Amino acid sequence: MISKFERIMTRDQAKKIDRKAQEGFGIPAIILMENAGRGVAEEALKMIKDKKARVAVFCGKGNNGGDGFCAARHLLAAGIKPDIFLVGKVSEAKNEAKINLGILLKLKQKIIVVNEGSLGWLGRKIAKYNLIIDALLGVGLQGKVGGAYGGLINLINRSKAYVLSIDIPSGLDATNGKALGSCVKADRTVTFVSKKRGMVLGEGYKYCGNIVVKDLGLPL
Repeated sequence: MISKFERIMTRDQAKKIDRKAQEGFGIPAIILMENAGRGVAEEALKMIKDKKARVAVFCGKGNNGGDGFCAARHLLAAGIKPDIFLVGKVSEAKNEAKINLGILLKLKQKIIVVNEGSLGWLGRKIAKYNLIIDALLGVGLQGKVGGAYGGLINLINRSKAYVLSIDIPSGLDATNGKALGSCVKADRTVTFVSKKRGMVLGEGYKYCGNIVVKDLGLPL
């Protein structure tokens, strides 16, 4: 049930708010990402019973992955040592994601590269995790998910770990609530500013689990 006072955004509206924050208010994108990553880490820490919990952070190459890299750093600062995965090559990370990935590398953190060829051994490794943070694909997704992303999402869904998605479960259309091929089935989703329309339409709610809305320090 959606309250008539609750703010719900489409994909385009979410992008517009990002642009307004940066161009209208002068808030650099790296600060927005820092606030997002910290918020995710705070939520993740609520789910971890002790510092020996086994945590995996699966990141894409774009902004959603950047949020994941940032969240991983905040977990490290809290005494949790997550395994950090990247779908694709380190050299393919973009913009602010590249910056946050670079910080992890300077901190001597191991980044485990994932491609279609590595899904076999990863399927065995993934069974050991207590918490998986999904930072693969964000609200900008429009095409069908397949390849290494699709295979990895299927592994995540078959795992017994608690799954926390960043902003929106990877593979879910942020506007219409449809699964775009493979889609993460999260136990909890940390989204920013407001829920996205696709989270409450169609079968979107089945993929999101419990939705937690975090602010990014935006003066809306």
